[in-house]
Amino acid sequence: MSRATATATEALRQQLLLNALWHDGADPALQGWLREGRAAQGLAAYRANAGAIAERALRVAYPTLATLVGEASFAALARDLWQQNPPQCGDLGEWGAALPALIAANTALAPEPYLPDSARLDWLVHQAARAADGPNTPAALEGLGAQSPQHLQLALRPGSALLASAWPVASLWSAHQQPVGEDRFAGVRAAIAAAVGEQAFVYRSGHAVRVAALAPPAAAFTAAVLAGRSLADALDDAGEDFAFEPWLVQALQGGWLLGTHAIPA
Repeated sequence: MSRATATATEALRQQLLLNALWHDGADPALQGWLREGRAAQGLAAYRANAGAIAERALRVAYPTLATLVGEASFAALARDLWQQNPPQCGDLGEWGAALPALIAANTALAPEPYLPDSARLDWLVHQAARAADGPNTPAALEGLGAQSPQHLQLALRPGSALLASAWPVASLWSAHQQPVGEDRFAGVRAAIAAAVGEQAFVYRSGHAVRVAALAPPAAAFTAAVLAGRSLADALDDAGEDFAFEPWLVQALQGGWLLGTHAIPA
């Protein structure tokens, strides 16, 4: 059997095993793999513990949300997602993107309208943590002086993402990173009561994931950079109130910026 065939066969076996977790009867094509009693017993045990497995996997991806809603509610959300939107591959680290939509549709959680965006931010942080490592030092930025802004793109570190929210989700996330034992949520509670929105920027700084609240002009510029627009277009999107030099210094100090790319004329 060739390596490609073996890989395809293993992928098929994993998909059939995943399907078997959500249904009482295994696919006939899977029966050959389940002839041994241990395999069948293992599948039954895995199915019986599916709720606990789902909860553990989601707690890794959604630590802020898990704290906000409490243990019992989070466990119920995990079971609901497991049933409604089950994993499609064996790596449970890739599962869970649909949880914010599930929360938004949950009428019992409607009195806390910031929860869906808080969950979205948790997921972006989780994705950034799993992103490929970029270079330890940014590439040379000579292009900033050598190329016209119309023919230049800025490249941000893998995992960088921006979330525009009507709620102070960046401050809420940051408060959960502070030491326990002090009133770390006082400012956040006031911001939630006033419905203060934030533009939450997620980025990698070395191996750590950070979240920063960007002012609207800086957020508009960053969104354009993430979309692959030219430096000239990004500056236009940011508007007259945007100052490029402070953004560049912050991006270099924070490790957001990898370098520049020339756009072919």
